[in-house]
Amino acid sequence: MDGRGNTNGPKEASTTEADDAVDQRLGETVRLLRQRAGLSIQDVANKTGLSNGMISQLERARAMPSIRTLRLLSIALDVPISYFFETSDSAAADVQRYIVRKNNRRLLRLTASGVVKEALTPEGTGQLELYELTLNPGASSGTDFLQHNGEKAGYILSGSLRLWLDNQAHVLEAGDSFRFPSIVPHMFDNPTQQAARVIWVTTLRQTDSPAS
Repeated sequence: MDGRGNTNGPKEASTTEADDAVDQRLGETVRLLRQRAGLSIQDVANKTGLSNGMISQLERARAMPSIRTLRLLSIALDVPISYFFETSDSAAADVQRYIVRKNNRRLLRLTASGVVKEALTPEGTGQLELYELTLNPGASSGTDFLQHNGEKAGYILSGSLRLWLDNQAHVLEAGDSFRFPSIVPHMFDNPTQQAARVIWVTTLRQTDSPAS
């Protein structure tokens, strides 16, 4: 044997540690935002429709949220979804009000969902959120449809995206684009064996609330 069979061990361990750190930071962010808003776990559960157990597990880094879950939490906690993103050291040292440099994008890794979101808009509140999504094979926004006020739009850079709008599936390929009112029940996934990259645009006012 040449010894190469063991080379993946440390790499896999470091990847797991990195994922755990992301989960921990995300859980702490949710807990701090909830406490800052003066809300109990039950209050957040009532606002989002999520269970007490799910919220508790998220705060303790025992569960990884879907995109739908984060959207519901952002609305209930009255913050843009970008609050949940990682901030790199370089980004912290070079914060700009209107510009985002490629190397300073904030990331959100939803390991369980197979989705990586890169924020293309600067930090801070606003009416527009712009992301680049990478969907690994089998990745999805979650198992449930989402509804809220505002609009969503996007452009497929590469690969395929299956967009579900009101229980109807639309398979979009590179070069295709879309726009729809966010009140339309929607979800998305990547049913192929190749990663997909999508530019994703969301408008959302801070006064919006999840549809019942």
